[in-house]
Amino acid sequence: MIRWTNNLGLVVIDTIVLRLSFPILAVGLAVIAQDRGWGLFNIIEAPGWVAVLVSIVVLDLVIYLQHVMFHAVPALWRLHRMHHADLEFDVTTGLRFHPVEILLSMGIKLAVVMALGPPAVAVLIFEVLLNATAMFNHSNVRLPTFVDRVLRLIVVTPDMHRVHHSIRPEETNSNFGFNLPWWDRLLGTYKAQPKAGHEGMSIGIEQFRTPRDLWLDRMLVQPAKGPASGYPINRETQNKS
Repeated sequence: MIRWTNNLGLVVIDTIVLRLSFPILAVGLAVIAQDRGWGLFNIIEAPGWVAVLVSIVVLDLVIYLQHVMFHAVPALWRLHRMHHADLEFDVTTGLRFHPVEILLSMGIKLAVVMALGPPAVAVLIFEVLLNATAMFNHSNVRLPTFVDRVLRLIVVTPDMHRVHHSIRPEETNSNFGFNLPWWDRLLGTYKAQPKAGHEGMSIGIEQFRTPRDLWLDRMLVQPAKGPASGYPINRETQNKS
């Protein structure tokens, strides 16, 4: 009951700010960019299908790099750790983002749309895919091993992304992709399985592990609470030194 009550406010915030506002803004900006000749694909000539495909891939790479950045920069980790503080892993975890992080993410994506000048249809397809796969890979679903092994070659699966929500820093600092799994493999952040296995793995972060920490009021002020010295990429560097 507590879980539903706490997540209800987050679902409302996320739905209003991200699920509705951003796709409308992004697609609208792509239309404006096309009309005014802003961005790469509005300057060079390229077949429509190439512009759509490349735009979707580039936007997905930006999401990956943005996710890494939110783990690497202390101030950004303070915002992002609200997403990792969930002690369970299910679809509602995919809705747990601090409003400030949502706004920053929106700004980054809008800047990329202006610079890239993607077709509006590419932005729309990307947003539909991103939101659908974010719900899928945060779902508490166990796919058959063979299906998961094949599927994670083309999309981030729940088992693949669940590793990212492990309490172990070296596992939190892996599998950053939300949609395409290729960036983790190409850039060295891929981890196939958690060390303790999925059944033995603990979800969440060390700093906030009580039920009270998961109430909406506590999560909204979480960026101002405690040190940021435990952010995963920093911890991994310290452990190696």
